Amino acid sequence: MGLFDNLKNQVNQFSRSVGGNKTVDVVFPQLPDNLAGFCALPQAALATPYDTAAMTVLAFCYYPKNKELSLSMVDYLRGPRPLSPTEKSFIADRFRDADYVPRSYFVGSTYQNDYVPAKPYTVRVFENPYSYETENYAKIFINSGGADNPRSVMMRKAKDGKWYLWEQYILVGIRAPESTNPWA
Repeated sequence: MGLFDNLKNQVNQFSRSVGGNKTVDVVFPQLPDNLAGFCALPQAALATPYDTAAMTVLAFCYYPKNKELSLSMVDYLRGPRPLSPTEKSFIADRFRDADYVPRSYFVGSTYQNDYVPAKPYTVRVFENPYSYETENYAKIFINSGGADNPRSVMMRKAKDGKWYLWEQYILVGIRAPESTNPWA
């Protein structure tokens, strides 16, 4: 244990408990094989904005291997507002050069380890004092192992009480995996 590790842990614990900030670890012990398995996850009840944000990360992880499955998962998360053709085109564009981006949001996933997440698969999501500025909307943040600043996911609460995916800003550029660096 390093000289400043204890101090760092105390600061992290303090920052999680003050200022209206809340941090939640959303854990996926196993990853589903299909849409039915995705919808059967406890987090698929979309009871909290944290669950919806983490499920968004999970849904995009399927895109590189099964685009249609991933888009079906995202449509599930969007509820009564499915993806438009323009939004599908945007998602396809984001995956042209960086299929590793969604994996970077799992705990333990960094550019140094080629974005291989730790098990059990955990997405750490957090709010800030401005996360609930607008009624029935929540802006939740997620750190990427390849970016210096957190990314956000916006949810909207519907009449049925569920938090549906409204907007996401997680498919943006991050550091390339270490294995792709010719100078490393």
